[in-house]
Amino acid sequence: MISHLSGFLIFKTPTDAVIECNGVGYQVNISLNTSNRLPDLNEKVTLNTLLIHREDTMQLYGFYDKSEREMFILLTSISGIGPKSAIGILSSITVGDLKFAIEKGNIFLLKKMPGIGTKTAERLLVELKDKIGKLKLESNVGVGFDDKVFDAIAALVTLGYSRAVAEKAVKKAISNTKDIKLELEDIIRLALKYVLSN
Repeated sequence: MISHLSGFLIFKTPTDAVIECNGVGYQVNISLNTSNRLPDLNEKVTLNTLLIHREDTMQLYGFYDKSEREMFILLTSISGIGPKSAIGILSSITVGDLKFAIEKGNIFLLKKMPGIGTKTAERLLVELKDKIGKLKLESNVGVGFDDKVFDAIAALVTLGYSRAVAEKAVKKAISNTKDIKLELEDIIRLALKYVLSN
């Protein structure tokens, strides 16, 4: 199994990257979160990887840190969640926030993930509740979602801001107020104010 790649980033999009290692270019499927953390082209990078072999194809998946790879493995162990769906989920939420949602039994938040309906969300909670506690998180794992925070970040991403910028702005908006009854619109307004002032 190819456990990691270390080389030069020669191509990247929000969904895949090519890492050149000793003259060989490896194409890897990545999440949006990993894509946002990649360096500029022609710079050195190391990605944790997982090779998935199917009858007619082999796909290499890359992850910026090991915790994202472990979450990917957990997600794909659930019936009805394949590699593409797992990457879609990891593109829409950070590993830390997904872990938080599962631990808290937040089915409403899970149902907002791409390709996740009620039955799959329930399956996620039942099958991963005990396993998720063993997942060790690395850096940049998220802000700790509740539904309003998730919706505020999603709103900023819809407006064209990167997920990293949206998370930072929402975190700043929440940390700068002691109003525990802050409404979604207030969070978005304060976050936008922070983004536009920087």
